[in-house]
Amino acid sequence: MKTITTTEDLAAFCTEAAQHDYVTVDTEFLRERTYYSKLCLVQLAMPGTDDSGAVLVDPLANGLSLEPLYDLFRDTSVVKVFHAARQDLEIFYVDAQVFPEPLFDTQVAAMVCGFGEQVGYETLVRKIARQPLDKTSRFTDWSRRPLTDAQKTYALADVTHLRQIYEFLAAKLAESGRARWVSEELQILLSPETYIIDPQNAWKRVKTRTSSSKFLAVVQELAAFRESHAQNRNIPRNRVFKDDALVELASNKPKSLEDLGRSRLLLREARKGDIADGILSAVSRGVAMPPEVQPKPDRSREKLQVNPALADLLRVLLKAKTESAGVAAKLIATASDLDALAAGIRDVSALQGWRSEVFGEDAIRLCEGRVALTADGADVRIIALD
Repeated sequence: MKTITTTEDLAAFCTEAAQHDYVTVDTEFLRERTYYSKLCLVQLAMPGTDDSGAVLVDPLANGLSLEPLYDLFRDTSVVKVFHAARQDLEIFYVDAQVFPEPLFDTQVAAMVCGFGEQVGYETLVRKIARQPLDKTSRFTDWSRRPLTDAQKTYALADVTHLRQIYEFLAAKLAESGRARWVSEELQILLSPETYIIDPQNAWKRVKTRTSSSKFLAVVQELAAFRESHAQNRNIPRNRVFKDDALVELASNKPKSLEDLGRSRLLLREARKGDIADGILSAVSRGVAMPPEVQPKPDRSREKLQVNPALADLLRVLLKAKTESAGVAAKLIATASDLDALAAGIRDVSALQGWRSEVFGEDAIRLCEGRVALTADGADVRIIALD
C-alpha cells in the first residue's frame, strides 16, 4: 500500500483521481488533547476493486501541502464520498475554509435508503460489501510514526470498501428518486455555521437547573471566556474548567483569588494566572450585564397545550409512513416535534423539504381533521374525510 509523503506525489494522485467520477475519502485524527482536531492521516481511493488506486496521505510529513487535495475538493466534476463526514469536513474547513463539492455521505444516504438511524460503516461493509472489517486499530495513536502495517490496513479499508457502498447506495437513490433527499440533508454539513463556534453562544450548551436571566448572564460570560481561551490555546475546553465548575462559579460569583480558592470543582491550574483572571473578569461582566441584554432561555415550548390524543395519532401516522418509506422515524420527527404539531406549532423540520412529502403533508391533514387512520390487518391506512 502506498503512503504519500510529498506534495508532488499528492498532486499526481489528485490529477489522476480527477479523471474519475468519484473518489472516496476518510481521515484519522486526534482530539483528546486539543480544541481543534489534529489531522494525522488522509485516506483516498479511486474507483476499482483492489488496492491499486488507494493511497494513504501523511499530513505530518515534513513539507507536504494538502493544497492538491483541496483543488480536488473544489473540482465539481468529481463526487467526494465520505461516511459520517461531519468531523472530517470540520478539519478541512478549519484548515483551509474549503468544502468537498459535490459531497456524498454514505451514512446519510443509508438512512434515506432504509438502513436505520446513524448506521455505522462496519454495518454497511457487512451488509453491502459482504466483507468483515477489522476494527482493532480504531483507538490507536495516529500521530505516532512510523505507522504499523495493521494501522495502514485498517485505514485503507475505510476507503476501499466505501467504493462499493457508494455505488450501491447511489444506484438505490437513483432508482427510488431520493437523491434530492440526501442533497437536502447535506446542506447543513456544507454550511460554515456548522463548524464556527461563536464564544458568545457557548452558554447554550451548558446544562443548568436555573433559568434566571441574571444567573444565565454569568454563565454566558464564563462560557464565552472558556471557549475563547480554549480556541486561542488550542486546548480542550474542559482543560480550562468543566461544566460543573462553570455552574458553581456562576452560582457563587467569586470576586477574588481567595474566593476562587474555595471552589470545590475548579481545577487547581484555573485558580491562578490567566484563567483565574479571566474567570473573575467574566463573572464581573456577567453581574454587571444590563437586564435588557441578559440571555433569555427559550420557553417557547414549555407550556404547549398538547392534545394528547392527537399526539398519539401522529405517532401512529409517523410509524406507518416511515415503515412504508423505509426511513428511520427519528430522521423525520422527534417526540417533541410530534407534541409541538399536536399543540399547533408549525415551525418544525418534519414539515419541511422531503420530510413534508413523506410525513408532514399527511400530518397537517390529520391535525386539521381532514383524514382519519384505520387499521387494515397489520397496516395503517389513511382515509380522506374531505
